[in-house]
Amino acid sequence: MATAENAQALAADQARQLEQVFAQLSAGRVPEATGLARALVQGAPRSPDAHHALAMCLGAANQFADAERSFEAALALAPRHPMILVNQGATLRRAGRIEDAIRAFGAAAAAAPNFAKAWIELAAAMVASGKPGPAVPAAERGLALHPGSSLGWHVLGSAQRALGEFEAAEVAFRRVAEIEPGNGQAWLNLGGMLRLCGRAEQALACYARAEAAGASGPELLDARAGALLDAGEPAQALAQALQLNRRHPEFVPGYGTLGHLLWEHGASHAPGVDPAAHFRAGLEAQPGNGPLRVAYSQFLMAAKQPEAALEQVRRLRADEDHPVYVSLEANALEAIGRTGEAGRLYAQAFKALGDRDPVFLNVYARHLLRAGQWDQAAKMAEAATVLAPANQEAWAYLATAWRLLDDPREHWLCAYDHLVELVEVEPPPGYAGQDDYLAALLATLEPLHQARREPILQTLRGGSQTPGRLFGRPDPVLAEAQATIARAVERWLARLPADDKHPFLSRRAASLRFSGSWSVRLWSAGSHVNHIHPEGWISSAYYVSLPPSVRQPTQADGDAGCIQFGQPPVELGLDLAPRRVIRPIRGRLALFPSYLWHGTVPFQDEQPRVTIAFDVAPRALAR
Repeated sequence: MATAENAQALAADQARQLEQVFAQLSAGRVPEATGLARALVQGAPRSPDAHHALAMCLGAANQFADAERSFEAALALAPRHPMILVNQGATLRRAGRIEDAIRAFGAAAAAAPNFAKAWIELAAAMVASGKPGPAVPAAERGLALHPGSSLGWHVLGSAQRALGEFEAAEVAFRRVAEIEPGNGQAWLNLGGMLRLCGRAEQALACYARAEAAGASGPELLDARAGALLDAGEPAQALAQALQLNRRHPEFVPGYGTLGHLLWEHGASHAPGVDPAAHFRAGLEAQPGNGPLRVAYSQFLMAAKQPEAALEQVRRLRADEDHPVYVSLEANALEAIGRTGEAGRLYAQAFKALGDRDPVFLNVYARHLLRAGQWDQAAKMAEAATVLAPANQEAWAYLATAWRLLDDPREHWLCAYDHLVELVEVEPPPGYAGQDDYLAALLATLEPLHQARREPILQTLRGGSQTPGRLFGRPDPVLAEAQATIARAVERWLARLPADDKHPFLSRRAASLRFSGSWSVRLWSAGSHVNHIHPEGWISSAYYVSLPPSVRQPTQADGDAGCIQFGQPPVELGLDLAPRRVIRPIRGRLALFPSYLWHGTVPFQDEQPRVTIAFDVAPRALAR
């Protein structure tokens, strides 16, 4: 540790005074501790320990500017002191200066490479700043030095979860629960991770452990409702969501949970109940709850009630003319068809949000496509791809703008002839053949389809979708499906050309992960409206069961039940035909980049159309 030559050591009585400072600070008596620390600095102005103590006190009092000056005074006397740097980083993080905190933690780790706390705090700050990739090796370095650190395992698990590495994150969160079995939050985190892995029953057991350990907040009830739904208990899930809403009316996420459950399962378990009634009741009791009003407006938009959503957003804007509220109002106006008014509001929001937010840029690009301003739409979408190169929605809008502008880059990007393929999937060993295997798979999937209608936020119409994650459930037939499908995806990728400049082909990796998986059961007249998969890289449809009108169509059936590519959503108002249409075949797998617009043509048949769908992401490039 480097130390300035004129640094002052504390005398024995001053050392005791320093101990008193930290004792008062630990007891929560911040003003008393601060007074002692100021006196210590006066008596020992060249002591780094004295300035460090005062900095800690000032930080605890949220006097961040003064705290920073004291930290700098301490570091001037004891340059690269790892503990001072770590505490400086913690104070900077509390002040909201996350990038400065990362630099302080990084300096501490560089000054003392064997200081586990520096590495773990560095990783935690990276996760908080949206940098989970570099957080993983930092957390692993800290855990190698201190394998018993529950914080280290928690940070590692959080980073891995953010990267979609769910199985690895489960291991990390399980270590936290093992180290601190009496920590209810540890069990709650582990349960959430198990649910993401598709193991809802195990998640429920963890939530019971969390409750036994003293966890009792709304997050626990909300998590339990979701796990009950995933476990095939929609009635119990609905009862839990109702209990959550009654006990914790201030908990905004609970309104969404209850609304979505009522939307999908209300006909069976709460007939006659309006899925949005609890939103209205909540706002009547809490008219000033802005986040709740935002959630209600978003629910109304998803339910195709833009006029009602517009009313809610305008009430928000009456209290605060925030750019996000401006954008929400523009969205509602767009959905109503008042494109000109929406455009003026989008332009207003753009002045405030600029080109910093890819989500807003995508929304603006979508409006510009609808408004016929295709050059501007391309500029907004391209700006979004620069900010977020893996943003699938931005590439979809850019492809559409290029098509409208007759720009050949559309074909380079979409390459419908060789980036869309219907591939063979070999049945697993132990089955008499394809028919035998698909019958077993269908028998496994059908009991999971309990909903009476489609999820409100999904693109299917006239059908049901399984809740939670399909792959990962403790079912041998599904495990076989995952393994055989993974092999088919790997074979397909191996045939594709390399292209370091292409947003899809450049992400090829040796190791893949399923970032989402589910099953869809379309009924007669059902379809998927044209859409993309924002969380994917490769998307899919594996055809488990097809009705006769799709398997053996007559001339009158036409393309009924087929999957089509390249046609934007109808609400964009663009008269563009599909670029490619593929007729499904039982036991085969359609694979394509997640940014390609795709949907299904409605069909008329007594038998349903059952598929497994999933998204794949490259694991090796996740960091």
